[in-house]
Amino acid sequence: MAASAASAAAAPTAPVPVSLRLGDLVWGKLGRYPPWPGKIVNPPKDLKKPRGKKCFFVKFFGTEDHAWIKVEQLKPYHAHKEEMIKINKGKRFQQAVDAVEEFLKKGKGKDQDLTIPESSTVKRMMTGTVAGFKWPPSVSEPAVCYQAITKKLKETGSTSIQAADSTAINGSITPTDKKIGFLGLGLMGSGIVSNLLKMGHTVTVWNRTAEKCDLFIQEGARLGRTPAEVVSTCDITFACVSDPKAAKDLVLGPSGVLQGIRPGKCYVDMSTVDADTVTELAQVIVSRGGRFLEAPVSGNQQLSNDGMLVILAAGDRGLYEDCSSCFQAMGKTSFFLGEVGNAAKMMLIVNMVQGSFMATIAEGLTLAQVTGQSQQTLLDILNQGQLASIFLDQKCQNILQGNFKPDFYLKYIQKDLRLAIALGDSVNHPTPMAAAANEVYKRAKALDQSDNDMSAVYRAYIH
Repeated sequence: MAASAASAAAAPTAPVPVSLRLGDLVWGKLGRYPPWPGKIVNPPKDLKKPRGKKCFFVKFFGTEDHAWIKVEQLKPYHAHKEEMIKINKGKRFQQAVDAVEEFLKKGKGKDQDLTIPESSTVKRMMTGTVAGFKWPPSVSEPAVCYQAITKKLKETGSTSIQAADSTAINGSITPTDKKIGFLGLGLMGSGIVSNLLKMGHTVTVWNRTAEKCDLFIQEGARLGRTPAEVVSTCDITFACVSDPKAAKDLVLGPSGVLQGIRPGKCYVDMSTVDADTVTELAQVIVSRGGRFLEAPVSGNQQLSNDGMLVILAAGDRGLYEDCSSCFQAMGKTSFFLGEVGNAAKMMLIVNMVQGSFMATIAEGLTLAQVTGQSQQTLLDILNQGQLASIFLDQKCQNILQGNFKPDFYLKYIQKDLRLAIALGDSVNHPTPMAAAANEVYKRAKALDQSDNDMSAVYRAYIH
């Protein structure tokens, strides 16, 4: 009897499940994102709970996000506060924690402090286009037991650190333990670095205009004084600059990348350039014992902020695999296309199609105007037909509103058209549509539209 009692006392006890209820403060983990402070609240009346495992509807502090979270992804706020503060860093995280403490100081707050949008708004957000992509996911995407609602990011400019708020549908990301460097904090690079930091990567940044680094340093990035220093202190260094000349200068110029390359160092060029340029860069990097991957990205500033870029890679296959967690953080998918040069060619073809389409959209809107037709009605008709797309709607809205704040610089799409035409010439393949579109963009550049969004090509038709 005594032996049995002793055995029972010595036997390990099963963990007692935590009981959660409406109104509790919690740490909620949403997909691949780190745990975030929130409160269990009532969902809108018409919002059904997902089928499957038990979930709670959580309103997150410091953001406008709400989501169904699996119970096993929730932890009581107070019991795990010290643990979470140790493992999570960043200005936005601290602001969220401060918001919880302020909430508690006000006598645990009032319900209106954490209001949920009306059910009709929530349903529209969940079934429409959210932050640049369609929700819910298609049936081909991984199943999830939560439904997340994400506020579309405010347009805060190229150096905004308030990025990486896309809905997580790809599962958890375990950041690589390799030290990451990033060179170039323009429209695309800023969103990419924000995502890398948010997903827990150790990142050292450099930019030609050093002030652009400040926001990222506040978020936990390290500052590199020169490209050579970044490469020499990091395992994998990414670069994203404007054109072939900038890409070459970054590698071959004073205190450039090449000076920091030694055996085993890895360099990933994400710039959109021609195949000859990227081949030349690969050769000089490899000649110093380095490893090289080209990885240009298809997307714009919004998709970069949302972590929804499409990455086209070619070169060192092992390096491509080593970049896995980085690519998951910055993009929704990636393609490996074989030998160096293939990604550059494919990227130019993609942008050639996009640039030509944009010119056609602008041409159609101006023709509608001069023939007395409603431009808004034309957009409505197109949005109900086979050409309907996020790209079409956003660019038409830019034109109708006269808002040409850059999401993809006009000067860069013209550069890509020029390079695509040259690619066609190199294989004696005609590109008459791209050539015609290129002339329209050149006209827009002559009208001082270079630093506006590509949709400003519209102005070439009305002047």
